[in-house]
Amino acid sequence: MNINKFIFSLIFSVFLLNSYAQKVDSTQKEYHFSGTASVTNNGISFIPTFSIGKPASIVTLSMGSKKFSFEPEFRASLEGKPWSVILWGRYKLVNNNKFKFNIGAHPAISFKTILTEVNGKNIEVIQGQRFLAGEVSPNYMINKHISIGMYYLVSKGFEENSSKKNHFVTLNTNISNINLSNGIALRFAPQVYYLKMDNNDGYYVSTISSLSKKNSPLSISSLMNKVIRTNIAGSKDFSWNISLVYSFYKNVAIRN
Repeated sequence: MNINKFIFSLIFSVFLLNSYAQKVDSTQKEYHFSGTASVTNNGISFIPTFSIGKPASIVTLSMGSKKFSFEPEFRASLEGKPWSVILWGRYKLVNNNKFKFNIGAHPAISFKTILTEVNGKNIEVIQGQRFLAGEVSPNYMINKHISIGMYYLVSKGFEENSSKKNHFVTLNTNISNINLSNGIALRFAPQVYYLKMDNNDGYYVSTISSLSKKNSPLSISSLMNKVIRTNIAGSKDFSWNISLVYSFYKNVAIRN
């Protein structure tokens, strides 16, 4: 299938399903509003050209119903320069105790600082690169602590100096709520993934680990990423970061 048709079909499906769900369950007026705000010593992305490699802040929000959510994400360096803006729309096709299947789509802008000559002087200019993407994410719960799944993201770039066709596929495991002591819990999420950007590709392994304390909005997380084999420009053999994360969640009920 043509990449443009696939992404636009996925976007159409997300919003069509949301509209249908609202009609079928018109009496359901429960919504959520949640989010995280984090600071990290190293802004890393699984797509190497999107990494900034310096201290950064990330704000992620989620608002919506049980089925549909709008999840904007804002990233910037701690110097105040924009990193990226991603506007996710996500829909839960299946959401039960054992199996979950989500689809999503987003437009995004990734920012880069480049040098350009103006009146004979080199000055820094922030350049935006536009992308459109779609995702599918099935996940199976083995028990209340362990799940396995896969994730597929396809995206298209629109600028001449950006990658035009990107494919990102992962096989992942999530091990959560491992009680350590004094209400402290560990989460461990390893994955292997394949990334293809135009005519270049690579294989990688990564893991996200986090420590959280019961009833505290603060947690600490770390991302580690290792190249298995790649010819994608910008890939580092090994990269890592550590982040301080603040999380919140709010349910809002509106009854007829």
